[in-house]
Order: sequence, then structure tokens, then C-alpha cells
Amino acid sequence: MDRCMICPRNCGADRDNQKTGYCGMPSEIRASRAALHMWEEPCISGTKGSGTVFFAGCSLRCCFCQNQEIALGNHGKVVTIERLADIFLELEQQGAANINLVTATHYVPQVVKALEIAKSKGMLLPVVYNCGGYEKVETLRLLDGLVDIFLPDCKYLEKETASNYSNAADYPEVVKAALNEMFRQVGVFQVDRWGYCRKGMIVRHLVLPGHTRNAIKVLEYLHEAFGDSIAVSIMNQYTPVRENIRFPELNRKVTRREYEKVLKRAYDLDFAYGYYQEGETAKESFIPPFGYQGL
Repeated sequence: MDRCMICPRNCGADRDNQKTGYCGMPSEIRASRAALHMWEEPCISGTKGSGTVFFAGCSLRCCFCQNQEIALGNHGKVVTIERLADIFLELEQQGAANINLVTATHYVPQVVKALEIAKSKGMLLPVVYNCGGYEKVETLRLLDGLVDIFLPDCKYLEKETASNYSNAADYPEVVKAALNEMFRQVGVFQVDRWGYCRKGMIVRHLVLPGHTRNAIKVLEYLHEAFGDSIAVSIMNQYTPVRENIRFPELNRKVTRREYEKVLKRAYDLDFAYGYYQEGETAKESFIPPFGYQGL
């Protein structure tokens, strides 16, 4: 943490001495919420709820982020490694289906220690690593044997779009390497007899307004690279929560026609496991309150 190279930004910030880099966070863990979350994919939340910990800060920081309140690091409570381990155990006691780590990239070394402590105290739940897909292979390897389910985004396979919206022109190459490493660790997607995922990878793609071509490229890549060994989750919940002056094309929701065009390509590719969204999901009400619950 004195010269941080945890994420692909490689900014070298001295986070141990409160000097923040791209993620905006010092080395101390900051989180915004720890609670049962019902709004993940059915195989993650089910009827029990996913024991979800939302971490503050983000190394990607997309201009359209729906969780910008915490992604910018303005809304986080300091949590020790020992307390984080106890939070995992408390979520298990509440009946969570799994432990769900949301945007933990910049805290991976600390999270590894917390998971080891919780497991040594008897935690048996599957662990979900829920991220934006912008991950270093070297960092992911620290999680080998500790994470059961990877739940990454695959946001872009177009460099220009990645550069414009996430200041990450290297996103396409980085996410491909990251997905390969995640799959190496957890293998083929598996669900138990109750419909809960026990192991494997679910790759999400949020369809953006005006970007069906990018979405279709993502689906075609995923099918070619992983076939029926993973699940895909195609989301239409994009919500323009603030006016985007630089990219005004993002100031609207995805149309039904756009979403159906992407779904049709998914059907044509014939994925064995997949999720799509029905009804009105593009609402701010689907963004959870970040009031330090459970911390």
C-alpha cells in the first residue's frame, strides 16, 4: 500500500500515508453498506438474499456510474480487517446465501486477510467477487481458493467507448485477461438443487443507450471464449441519474427496441445459462441506500 499497483491504473499512490490514487481511497478499508441484498441475479440473491458488502471508492469510475455516491469515495465508514471478517460472519448468521464483495478491487490484500479470518472461524458460505471487470491478473491470483463465484462486468470491447466513458482505453484487453483468470480459478458455472450458484462465473453486460453494437460484440466474444461454461446477465437497468454534459447520448434510458436487439443476438448465440431483465428496472429506486447499515 505504500506504492499501490493493485489495479490496472498502476498509479503508485502511497495509500499507507493517506495519499490517494485513482480509486480515491487510502489503505484503510472503507465501506458503505453490509446487508442482505435481493436485487442480484436469481442464482445469487434467491429468496435468502446475498450478503453484500459495498466498498467505497473505485478504480474504474465510469462517467455514468449509478453508485457514484460511493464510487467517488465520499460515502464510506472505516472498517478494520477484523471487523470485516465479523461482518461476513454476521451476514452468514442472518441467513445470507453467500458473501458478495462489491467493488473490492482496491482492497484485495485486506479482503484476503478478512476472508481467511472468517473462514478460520467457520464461515462456510460461497464468496462472490462482484466487480467492473477492470482487474489485474496478478491481483486476482491473490483470491485463488478464496472466491467461489466471479460476477464481473464486461462493459466494453471498443477502445474508444472505454476511453470516453471510463478513461480506460485498455479495458478490452484487460477484461479479456481478467475473465480468463477468473474462469481458471472457478471453472464451469454450477447451481445446486435449490437454484443457487455454488461455483463459476456470471458475466454481466449493462446495455448503454446507443451502444447495441458494443453489446453484441461483448456477447459474441463471451460465447466464443467460454461457450456454455459461464452464465451471462444482460441488463437494461441503465439509469441516467445526473445530466451528462460531455456525453449527452447517455442522458436517456435504453429503448425497448435496443434491448430486444441485443437479446435477439443472445438467443441466436444460444447461451446455455443467461439472465435478462423484465419490466421497469431503470429506476433510481433500484439503487440501494448507502447508510452504513451493518457496519
